[in-house]
Formats: sequence, structure tokens, C-alpha cells
Amino acid sequence: MATSFNYRHLYYFWVVAKEGGMARAAQRLDMAVQTVSAQVRELERSLGHALLKPAGRGVALTEAGAAALAQAELIFQLGEQLPGLVREAATERSVRLAVGISDGLPKLAVPQLLQPAMAGHQVRLLCHEDEIERLLAELALHRLDVVLSDRPAPPNPNLKLYSHALGEAPVAWYAPAALLGSATQDFPACLGRLPVLLPTTHGALRARLEHWFERVGVRPLVVGEFEDSALLATFGRSGSGAFPAPQWSHDELTRVHGLTLLGHCTDVAEHFYLITAQRKIQHPLVQRLVAAATAGGGTSPA
Repeated sequence: MATSFNYRHLYYFWVVAKEGGMARAAQRLDMAVQTVSAQVRELERSLGHALLKPAGRGVALTEAGAAALAQAELIFQLGEQLPGLVREAATERSVRLAVGISDGLPKLAVPQLLQPAMAGHQVRLLCHEDEIERLLAELALHRLDVVLSDRPAPPNPNLKLYSHALGEAPVAWYAPAALLGSATQDFPACLGRLPVLLPTTHGALRARLEHWFERVGVRPLVVGEFEDSALLATFGRSGSGAFPAPQWSHDELTRVHGLTLLGHCTDVAEHFYLITAQRKIQHPLVQRLVAAATAGGGTSPA
């Protein structure tokens, strides 16, 4: 029967794997080489598999060793975060929530999507914007508590991620009045004459817009493409072209920024998803977000 698992032995193995040899690991740990080697052998004995094999003057990982190292990386990365988390918990009354925000997601939607977690709590919010693939990798490593995206997480047998539909918002077209003339009387055909700003194919909305253009028989005059939805809207407000936006931002775009509604994009909507990772103990604010998504049944954030 295998002996009981020891995290100290795992730590010694982790250092050996990172350093590439027993001697260098012993020097880093300020221990005798024989002691380090004995601790790693104890780990191998408890797991029932060889983790290291000779490679020149050093060592290399076996297949079992590579699997053990991947888990050790996660364990000790989490361990490095422990002092800071404990310090924050002891000195601050707020609850920390690390949120990944997909670069294709409309930024005006984020406060509304997070409202169930923010209401009634003192929350210290940490927002990280990046490509969805990178955010999901950070989520899987528990460096993020949750990810907001315009699409569900793609299937991946190596990552236990869950996508919760938060709802959708119909899309409309807006443009600065100076560009229009009589264009509003000729929607959507006017999008073939006006300069048009679009999200890149990186975002989920682009494919829906392309299909809509085909249905209405319009070839848009595209003058700009943007991965970041906030940057797209900024260029649109500055007068660079007509652009699509969720209808729940209508009041802000028309009253605050003086834009004109061109028309509605029939059957095209922005979709919103909350993506979580499997954890034995789930963040309480993430639990509130998931509960709100389940109770809401995928309603619009507006």
C-alpha cells in the first residue's frame, strides 16, 4: 500500500523539476543532495510511479512526472497567493472579486452584469480585459474568480469550465448626425454608402452581423474594425462612421452623445455569458452571480 502523501516531498520534487537537477535544487534549498534525492524517492514511493529519469548530468520528467509537475505548479502558485489573501482578509472589510472581461464584450454591460454580486456588499473589484482564450486559462488556474464573455467557453476535456447564459440585448445601428443627411430614410441600404465600423471576426457578434448583411442584401462600406467594443464606440461617437450597439445603451448614445438611431438590426443580439471554473469551494459572490443567472433564465441586462 502506498505511504501517505506528503506536500513537503512534493515541494522538493517541484524544485528539482524547476532546476533541472538534484544538485541545483539542493543548492537552492540549502540542503544536501542526498537529502533532496531521498525526499523525491519518498514522493515517488507514495505515488507508486517514477517521476524523474536521468538526462545527461541532470534529470528529466517521466510522463507521470509531467502530470505531477502540472499539479504542483497549480498548488504552489495558489500557495504564493495565500499571504496576500490572508492579509487582505485581515485588514479590509471588502470582498475581493477578480473578473476577466472578454475584449469583445460591450463594456457598458459589465456593471449591469455584475450587479447581483455588487449589491449590498463592499466589493474590491479587480477587472482584467484580454482575449477569451487567455482569460479562460487564468480562470482554470484560479487566478480569476469568473469571466464575462460574449460567447460560451469552447469544449475542452482538460478544463472543467461552466457557461451560464446571462441573457441578450438586441442590436441597433447608430451614427453621428453630421454623417446622415437623409440616410435614416433609407435603412439598412444606407450602410452601403455610409462609412461603417464593425467588430472584428474575433468577436462573436461579427458573424451575426455578416449573416444579417446577407439577409438584407447590403454590402457595408467598412472603414474600421475593432477588437475592443469600447474603442469601436469611441470612434463611432467621434464621427468616424455608423456602428452597431446594444439597444440598452440607446439613451446614453442618443441623449448624452447626440447620436442618431439609424434602425434596428432584426434578429441580431449581443449575448452575455458568465463562465466559472470547477472548485471545491466556490467564491460566495460568484455563487450569487450564478444564482441570479439561473433565476433570471437568461434575460437582457437592460
